[in-house]
Amino acid sequence: MRTNLKSIFLCIKYQIAQMLPQGGGSIVNCASVSGLSATPKMPAYCASKFGIMGLTKVAARDYATRGIHINAVYPGTIHTSAVDAFLQQEPELADRFIDTIRARHPMGRLGTPEEVASAVVWLSSPGASFMTDHGLVVDGGRMA
Repeated sequence: MRTNLKSIFLCIKYQIAQMLPQGGGSIVNCASVSGLSATPKMPAYCASKFGIMGLTKVAARDYATRGIHINAVYPGTIHTSAVDAFLQQEPELADRFIDTIRARHPMGRLGTPEEVASAVVWLSSPGASFMTDHGLVVDGGRMA
């Protein structure tokens, strides 16, 4: 909760403090598809990601008239160093994990950090300036 939720709360707090005097800006929070739909056996993780959704909604509503638009990305499973470390620590689970990911994601693969970053860049761009309180799902079709 401290890493996943409190850190987002503090980032929003200090970003808004910087953006108000400059007349606005864009904040993009990183949640997870586990903040949209329950992931079995991960209650604290899901609760923290649902919490990010709530923080995003409230802050977006509170600061929309002040020129700050606040959105979030909801990634599916992304191929990161943390995933690699897990697979190295649990080699007997690696094949089952990869098969499960392929079954959950219609695109049949893990996402990349670059794919999530592209969504964040777009949500931060002038092209998304009329969007606030939007959750952009980047999940290879998992939530379909």
